[in-house]
Amino acid sequence: MQPQYLRAISVLYKLSEVISKKEFAMKDETKCLHSGYRPKSGEPSVMPIVQSTTYRFDSTAHIAAIFDLPTEYIYSRFANPTVDAVEKKIADLEGGVGAMCTTSGQAATLFSILNICGAGDSLLCSSAIYGGTLNLFAVTLKRLGIECIFIAPDASEEEFHRAFKPNTRLLFGETLANPALVVCDIEKFARIAHTHHVPLILDNTFATPILCKPFQFGADIVIHSTTKYMDGHALQGGGVIVDSGNFNWSNGKFPEFTTPDDSYHGIIYTKEFGNMAYIVKARMQLMRDFGAYPAAHSAFLLNIGLETLALRMPRYAEQGKRVAEYLATSSKVESVSYPGLPNDKYHALAEKYLGGKASGVVTFTIRGGRENAMKFMDALRLASNEVHVADIRTCVLHPASETHRQLTDEQLLAAGIHPGMIRISVGLENIDDILADLTQAFGRINAI
Repeated sequence: MQPQYLRAISVLYKLSEVISKKEFAMKDETKCLHSGYRPKSGEPSVMPIVQSTTYRFDSTAHIAAIFDLPTEYIYSRFANPTVDAVEKKIADLEGGVGAMCTTSGQAATLFSILNICGAGDSLLCSSAIYGGTLNLFAVTLKRLGIECIFIAPDASEEEFHRAFKPNTRLLFGETLANPALVVCDIEKFARIAHTHHVPLILDNTFATPILCKPFQFGADIVIHSTTKYMDGHALQGGGVIVDSGNFNWSNGKFPEFTTPDDSYHGIIYTKEFGNMAYIVKARMQLMRDFGAYPAAHSAFLLNIGLETLALRMPRYAEQGKRVAEYLATSSKVESVSYPGLPNDKYHALAEKYLGGKASGVVTFTIRGGRENAMKFMDALRLASNEVHVADIRTCVLHPASETHRQLTDEQLLAAGIHPGMIRISVGLENIDDILADLTQAFGRINAI
């Protein structure tokens, strides 16, 4: 018979699974509004902010049992009712069995890896990824004794297989790469990973579950920077890890899931938590020790963004395509990357995995290189020059000198970044105003 504390945590984590099954027939638009928090009679209709770091108990023995495993709300380093509701909503949207929010997308990325890898292990990763992730993998993880093996996302399956080492524990990629906009061939990545009996982890930030649900194509773990489209209003920084519940952690390659955890009195995660072993272990070990848990108010703000996510994403994609089409006709633009364009290298994959809706992010290379790129951006009047993306307001960024500035020229090219590349995140302003701003900025390049 399960101890009381184990039964309690099973209820805590299985709640999201129950909600998902209960609301299986709901469409995304409805899930965005109703999933996660379902008020009972007489309760607030809007998800409340539980602004408390701790909780009272009547029994010392009760608290002692929870300290064996954080099975109930006890302290906000582990869980909070407001954050928990948002976690359940995101898990439902992705089709996962559970989720864990973090204080940033970087924290979600790091935890997703550390939950599997330790010193002496390696991971295989697409070279077309966000610059911050690349630095985390190539530099910081290396200091922790974890090797990252980078490979071009378009490499053949044979090349992928050859890149694997006996100690390779996972395959990592981005659904829609930031900023190169390479579309991941998810089924290919999943097939390769599963041949080697390791999970596929995908960063689904740019697509969101509205445009792509990676679990349907074989991904095992999904992460997001919730700072981006999920929030949409630049109000909070955060991240999330979502567990599909589909990967077999008992395949012999992951003893940390199938052998006793000395830090929690010998609990075996696969035995006690079944298909939720990954996400429970992440919370019980990593969140316990690193404490990168978001505040309740941040989760409340994130939920406001999530409520309109299903409405915003198609509009972003529509506006992004219009801007991409406009840029493709400009004599001052050398190239445009947008998978929603029929002639784009990744258009077929965008049709397959994204329904042809490639978010509102467009990258283009301006003629004249780095100097002209910076002049053009400084000439914009509506679009903001800022270190952000996926907002309701249009913004631009020069990756080579900003977000990816820590990379060498060789690494920049490997990540698909040219010195003259500009990333424009198309917002929800009237499209005519956005295009007019681009036109006047192009007109001022030669005069500056």
